[in-house]
Amino acid sequence: MLTGQEYKDSLKDGRKVYFAGRQIEDFATEPALGVPMQVAADGYDKHYSAEPGAVNPLIDGPRSPEELRDKIPVLMEMDLLLNVTYQSLMTLLVAAPRIEGVAPQFVERIHAYVADAKARDIRITECITDSKGNRSKHPADQDDPDSYVRVVDRGPDGVVIRGAKMHISAAALGHDLMVMPTKNMKPGEEDWAICAAVPVNAPGVHITNTTYHPYGRDERDHPTSARESVPDSMCIFDDVFVPNERIFLDGQAAQAAVFAHSLGLWERLGGTAFMVEQADELVGLAQLIAEANGTAKISHIREKIDEMMIHATLLRAGLEAALLHAHETPDGYFYPDDMYTNVTKFQGAAQFSKMVRHLHEIAGGAVLTAPSMSDFDNETLRPYLEKYMSTGDGVSGEYRTKLFHAIRDTTADAYGGWHHVTNIQSGGGLFAQRLVTRRHYDMTRAKSLALKAAGLAGD
Repeated sequence: MLTGQEYKDSLKDGRKVYFAGRQIEDFATEPALGVPMQVAADGYDKHYSAEPGAVNPLIDGPRSPEELRDKIPVLMEMDLLLNVTYQSLMTLLVAAPRIEGVAPQFVERIHAYVADAKARDIRITECITDSKGNRSKHPADQDDPDSYVRVVDRGPDGVVIRGAKMHISAAALGHDLMVMPTKNMKPGEEDWAICAAVPVNAPGVHITNTTYHPYGRDERDHPTSARESVPDSMCIFDDVFVPNERIFLDGQAAQAAVFAHSLGLWERLGGTAFMVEQADELVGLAQLIAEANGTAKISHIREKIDEMMIHATLLRAGLEAALLHAHETPDGYFYPDDMYTNVTKFQGAAQFSKMVRHLHEIAGGAVLTAPSMSDFDNETLRPYLEKYMSTGDGVSGEYRTKLFHAIRDTTADAYGGWHHVTNIQSGGGLFAQRLVTRRHYDMTRAKSLALKAAGLAGD
């Protein structure tokens, strides 16, 4: 296993990483990259063991419904980079038996790669969404065939790929990029049916980065995003060679979507678990700011908080149902039920904006206009700020101002905007959850009940 320092040293491997148009040589000098790098390093140290042959136990797949349930709080404690590593490895393990009947040659490679990744204690990020070009056209029909990552050359030792993957969280901070098809492929699109693990420092890989990290601003005004920022990337593959042992699908168009479906399941589980936690957090912020404002007993305020509590409880119930109806793979790994996972993810994403609206109505305009925490450092200003931001009854001006900053940071600033989009898009958009629900919903039973109600059951 690696220590945190060994992990940070491992990133100095010649990778081509860019931020604000500049190639970054030392992540520690760039807060937008240095802060999440340190979070990942702390995760390494937290789970480090010097025992020979030790591996991180958090990335072991659940072997029973109980282990799957116990995995939820573990997922919530993981740093994002470790979380997506776990999702990447579980995606491979779930996909392996699904492609074995058609492409058994890749199954042995998958298991060998998973074992090696655990032994080397590397971090892996998921690369699934292509640039896509014209969304109305299939990969083979695009004006630019590189709109979807594809194989441009095949040789006895491996393949060469070209294209770009987008929306990749923490790509610059990992060791491998797990490239996989983003959708179903049809006959004639075999070159786009490629799944492979690509080293971040492989020649031809370039990684751009955007972030909601509040660099250059007082971190006290951003109590969450200053600590939990993660860069999102475009990963460019400019004729990158991938050796055979790192290729897990190549040309089997009918199996292209297997990896996307397997990944979506684990991504939606993590996203759903986070939404449950986030929904409770929003309730807590709403209750605290209502108490600080002196409005907690006003009927319409209480009704809004009640609705937020009902929403949070429904999400938790959906997560519980997904775990209760867990399924087992042929290899003995357990994964959450597809329909309950997707329904809960859909509900959480679709209602998130409404819950945030309730919070903003409860809190008031100071969510955006409260004085900065640096204003409290000013000896002249502080007495005024304490006087006018306080609401009495032991509610200090500084305390109430910190609540406003927490609400703004998590719901109404760069980090809040990031959440508004990612809650919908991560693990596939709302349409993807509708498709999975339609596929698994018991429509036959619903129609039978309807026929019975209409007196047509005998027909």
